[in-house]
Amino acid sequence: MPYSSAHARHLVGWLSLAQLISWGSVFYAFAVLMEPLELELGFSRAQSSLAFSLALLAEGLLAYPVARWIERGHERAVMTGGSLLVALCLALHSQVHSLLAFYAVWVGLGAGLSATLYAPAFAIVTRRFPNDFRRAIITLTFLGGLASTVFTPLTAWLIHLWGWRNTLLCLALFHLLLCAPIHASMLRGALRRLDLSRQSSPVQPLGQFLRSPSFMLIGVFVVLMMGVTAALPAHMVSLLREAGLSESWVIAIPASVGLIQVLGRLLLYFFEYRFDVHVANRIIPILIPLGLMALILGRGHSQAALLFVLLYGLGNGMLTIVKGTAMAQYVSREHMASLNGALGVPLALARAGAPLLLGVLWNAQNGYVMGLWCLLMASIVAVVTLWLAQRQAYCAQD
Repeated sequence: MPYSSAHARHLVGWLSLAQLISWGSVFYAFAVLMEPLELELGFSRAQSSLAFSLALLAEGLLAYPVARWIERGHERAVMTGGSLLVALCLALHSQVHSLLAFYAVWVGLGAGLSATLYAPAFAIVTRRFPNDFRRAIITLTFLGGLASTVFTPLTAWLIHLWGWRNTLLCLALFHLLLCAPIHASMLRGALRRLDLSRQSSPVQPLGQFLRSPSFMLIGVFVVLMMGVTAALPAHMVSLLREAGLSESWVIAIPASVGLIQVLGRLLLYFFEYRFDVHVANRIIPILIPLGLMALILGRGHSQAALLFVLLYGLGNGMLTIVKGTAMAQYVSREHMASLNGALGVPLALARAGAPLLLGVLWNAQNGYVMGLWCLLMASIVAVVTLWLAQRQAYCAQD
């Protein structure tokens, strides 16, 4: 079924709405819920932050089994069940009174996110639209990129209106009444096997791809870029203050990053057919080290900070598509879900550890300079490994 059909657009549109809710009501709502929860329950910032890290770890540990279930045709059960689990854990979260219960619900939320965020959604559209999966993935990320823009103020408003406990019940209803029905109704008729009938050679076993140089290189690229892009948001406000921006810009710019990311995806959506996709994949990741270089070399100058945010926002927005499609393009389309799932734990560790590492490298004399240099080096290595993976894929085809 071509992605251009009305049914395909309908499916991807509804899945995009579910992505907006899933990212916004859990991933981005945590930062807004943290302070009122700490005030009422007496948790320290370190104790509450650990809950989010546990969720990321649970998501990473379950990434591979979730991917295997999707490849076996259970995508409807996976995403519907994940939405119901998130709804249940958010409802239980509203009744939390102890630290142990708080950690338990966030481990459950991490399990639910492993079945509802980009990774399973990308795997599903790749299976359903093998000849146009990249465009479907770009479409999926439009609303997902606006999750922080929508749910950060919405969650804050609900907390102000009803308190954090009732807000959690309200967020649970989003998953129960919207996400679960969307996944249950739209994901009927799952493919038991990806249709690669046009291929002249038989499909190779998963183990062969897991041992391939292309997989290793793409794995290094994805994990390093995850670490870089995960480290920056948690420290963005402090970075911009160090760069000499006024307080109004310091607050406004991070809030606009989501919009800049969506702008990058819109540019990719409308112009990707005007240039070679593999050339685009080589160019897009370069925006991240270029942004970091602008921030390092222009330290103390507000223009450099603005250039950094623009390059980082555009690059990170389009980088989501590059990371989401690289396995299918350069390793294996049929095993894309399992290959990405095999990176679940390294990705979780990178996402949880990178912000901590950047904070450890900060010092009063030089600020974030040492940490930014480390991120710059990591991003350059990531870019080079992607180029090598492309070259390896081309050699394998010859």
